[in-house]
Amino acid sequence: MKLGVNVPNFGPGTGPETLRRWAQAVEGLGYDLLMVSDHIAVTPDVAAQYPAPFYEPFTTLSWLAGVTRRVALGTTVLVAPYRHPLLVARMAANLDRLSDGRLVLGVGVGWARQEFAALGVPFERRGELTEDFLRTLKDAWRNTDDYRNGPIPLWVGGHSDAARRRAVRFGDAWHPLRFTMPWLEEAVERLRTIAAAEGSPVPPLAPRIVLRLTDEPLTERRAGEGTADQVMDDLKRLRALGAESVLLDPYLGDPEETRHPETAWRDLAAVAALRKDLA
Repeated sequence: MKLGVNVPNFGPGTGPETLRRWAQAVEGLGYDLLMVSDHIAVTPDVAAQYPAPFYEPFTTLSWLAGVTRRVALGTTVLVAPYRHPLLVARMAANLDRLSDGRLVLGVGVGWARQEFAALGVPFERRGELTEDFLRTLKDAWRNTDDYRNGPIPLWVGGHSDAARRRAVRFGDAWHPLRFTMPWLEEAVERLRTIAAAEGSPVPPLAPRIVLRLTDEPLTERRAGEGTADQVMDDLKRLRALGAESVLLDPYLGDPEETRHPETAWRDLAAVAALRKDLA
């Protein structure tokens, strides 16, 4: 099972040098994947959680491809309705080629109503637009020689039945974010039911979980929170449920954290040191 890191590409402490140090830390600790988030217009609803500066993901990943050599690069998640699918097909294919086949494209429907309004995209149609996006994107990659460099893994995010259905129809993995393990175990059963109804294979899991290490065990917690033993147990349970990749998200919601990435790096180093226990 591959392990990755969701790197903050936003906030008051984020800039080119910090992003470079993040990339070096993630690759240096032996993680397999580095992913960043997506917003275009930092409207008040976005800024409340992910304040400026916000580095656009394709631009950022292209730059990080030049300061890394091995680690895969991706989005968690690209908001599909914000961009024309043929533009994304082109940017993703070019980035994948320029990075020697290292791109993973995670996509979702989005949630920020004010940002949708600022971009002139109808919020109420975001599910429909995302399905059209995925269909056009895959057709472009499949049918145009200019786009092809090899398969780009496509992770489909979201927690609803509609999102799970999109993952079954279009995705190489289902990419749920920040959950409890009991919720995920029920959700995987629902995913299997949907896949059976669609007559399609069950897509692998590629979840994103919180990373918050504590000295004492926690009782009520999300996956990835608690002692190192609890987190490692979560990773083993995720693997048993069909996770081929797991993304660790050390950002806990306070933008001031971006000024002090060393705390996140310490927790990531602790998990990396225990990774052999997953073998």
